[in-house]
Amino acid sequence: MTNEQKREEKQKLLLERLQEMSYFDDEFMTKCLEDYPKGVELMLRIIMNDAKLVVKEAQVQAVIKNLQGRSIRMDVKTNDVSKKQYDVELQRADSGAKPKRARYNSSLMDANSILPGDDTEMLAETYVVFITENDVLEGNLPIYHIDRTIQETGALFNDKAHIIYVNGEIKDDTPLGRLMHDLSCADPDDMNYKELADRARYFKKDEEGRKIMSKIMEQLLNEEKIEAAKRMLERGKMTKEEIAEDLDLPLSVVERLENDLQLA
Repeated sequence: MTNEQKREEKQKLLLERLQEMSYFDDEFMTKCLEDYPKGVELMLRIIMNDAKLVVKEAQVQAVIKNLQGRSIRMDVKTNDVSKKQYDVELQRADSGAKPKRARYNSSLMDANSILPGDDTEMLAETYVVFITENDVLEGNLPIYHIDRTIQETGALFNDKAHIIYVNGEIKDDTPLGRLMHDLSCADPDDMNYKELADRARYFKKDEEGRKIMSKIMEQLLNEEKIEAAKRMLERGKMTKEEIAEDLDLPLSVVERLENDLQLA
């Protein structure tokens, strides 16, 4: 196979993978919601059941640093005009949506919302929202609202820290169900909400949008090859030359990886 044929084959593979992607795929979701508060606003209006909710700003893949421990990277960090703060996470893997992760994200949102010397009453009202492909909490409900309560009275503790899980398995004919359908749908023409469909269509069918996604996916593919090469080197059953040929990687890259593993 010539180099030109290899490039054409790679582009075909990337395009096929792109057409299979949905909002539950990190790379696709990131590009679709990047600089697109309209899409984030639509999602939150439906999840919060508040047609008047207005998103002030939204950041994708926002990092909150923890100088004394583990930092976090939020899929979407946003706040509305009433100063409520939201961490929206789209999770395909159940392991990424465990209750203690929601607790940890909530704690870091609090830790970074006020300055030294500020009164704790200045803490913002926060929402950690997990949109999960599967019914992680296994209650067969479309949505779960988690708030601290006083056990003896059943009254809300009212600390203004909320956790919400949205069950992506339920795609019924409700606004929330239609949203779950769209987030898991690979075909923009089959989506319900124009805001999400238009953005997905741009990156899947528009030539300029596809070029942007192709570069991102090529980088992702290269990262996957690098990880595969590392595993092959660790097993030690193939030569560097064989690994480079099988994964279509430059031999110099495989040699550098081998050297890195030896120094680790």
